[in-house]
Amino acid sequence: MQTGAVRLTEFWANMNKQFGAAYADSLARDHVIAGLGGATVEAALRRGDDAKQVWRAVCDEFDVPARDR
Repeated sequence: MQTGAVRLTEFWANMNKQFGAAYADSLARDHVIAGLGGATVEAALRRGDDAKQVWRAVCDEFDVPARDR
């Protein structure tokens, strides 16, 4: 499914742009986000959560400015 892949690609581009590649990877693997039901980014994506919804939860958790959302 190409649309899902594009969204996931955009998700990781946003993560890397906002946090830097190394920190984005660490955050995705280790940080539990309440807005994802107490899951990490990696766990939420693995269970099939929509990448756009995961990005919104990350933005809320880290107070990402509206212009970068």
